[in-house]
Amino acid sequence: MKEGFNVQGKQQDITNWNFRMFYFLIFLGLGSLYPLLAVYLDEEVGLTGSQIGTILSVSPVVMIVIQPLWGMLSDWTQKPRLLLTIAILLTSVIGFIYSLVDVYILLFIMAILLAAVQSAVTPLSDSITLNYVQKVKGNYGSIRLWGALGFALAVIIAGGLADSFGLTIIFYLFSGMLLLSFLFSWKLPEENQALRANLFSGMRTLAKRPRFLLFLCTTFLVFGPIFANNSYFGLFIKDIGGTLTGVGIAFLFAAGSEAPFMQFANRFIQKIGMLQVLTLAATVSMLRWFFYFFEPSLYLVYATTIAQGFSVGLSIPAALQYVRDISPKEVRVTAVSIYAAVGSGLGAWFSTYIGGLILQYYSIKNVYLFFGILTVLGITSLLAVARLDYVKRKAGLQVEPR
Repeated sequence: MKEGFNVQGKQQDITNWNFRMFYFLIFLGLGSLYPLLAVYLDEEVGLTGSQIGTILSVSPVVMIVIQPLWGMLSDWTQKPRLLLTIAILLTSVIGFIYSLVDVYILLFIMAILLAAVQSAVTPLSDSITLNYVQKVKGNYGSIRLWGALGFALAVIIAGGLADSFGLTIIFYLFSGMLLLSFLFSWKLPEENQALRANLFSGMRTLAKRPRFLLFLCTTFLVFGPIFANNSYFGLFIKDIGGTLTGVGIAFLFAAGSEAPFMQFANRFIQKIGMLQVLTLAATVSMLRWFFYFFEPSLYLVYATTIAQGFSVGLSIPAALQYVRDISPKEVRVTAVSIYAAVGSGLGAWFSTYIGGLILQYYSIKNVYLFFGILTVLGITSLLAVARLDYVKRKAGLQVEPR
């Protein structure tokens, strides 16, 4: 019996290692490409600001449409691991082809194709991982943390190599790392878990909840600039005198600071409350965007990148928990799906696209002024949500449905 437990424990250790290496390599690839993609489109291809904004903003829109289709296909085939490996391979191939084109319309098409296949990677891999850790009573965070480590390392490595060999290398790193992760994806367990969420069945119920609708506005206005910043931060660093290596250093500090705050987010939420945490995090984001408008020195920008860890590391878990708490149990999956679509989808698209127009006709510092104004509106919406919570508590109504 003891020998059987040892064998099972060794197999679990091997599986955990495969998961960690898979996430590390996937995010090493993503971190090599996306933080420097805007710089590549600007310096290597010579696109205008509006063209860059259009290409960067197409990805979240495509993902909103395509992700549910991958989920339905997974439900139908019950083979998420096979679909994941196919999606990774296609993403690697399309990423390489992306580097071979330099015409705007072709780049736009490549961005659509890349988003369509890449949109399967995160939900399918997270579904497999979550189902596995629930079965073995493991820790999802200890596995997913390797993704954050991979992303943080990627930006500094890619920036240094791009300085030496040119920006096109970011596509080779992206494709190469995904090919390596493809090898590990085959070794993941065949775990099945439904990914499909009906975005329409619960809309009527949620539409009758003013707090939910107001919180969607907050999500759109606060998270949109946060996600769009990943596209424009590299251009900002270059504009104030940084090198491509400097872009990597800035992203290393910013992305690397998120994990510690995420680790303590729940404790902080329990201590001061979800809305208070969200308001504080949004305020830090707002101050950061306005600070960048005044084009501070490069070293001050490096010093303030920890603000991303604070704002993102605290706001993401707090917002997700709040959405779940204010939604009836029977429509929570729908509520979370809509919340994700509005924040990382529509909000990111709007902020990225309008940011591109502002970049073309004004400057990168005005893009951050725009982000700051959006966040101010988001904080105002968040305060309205807090006011509705207060009114419900004063009236003796239940604020957090269970």
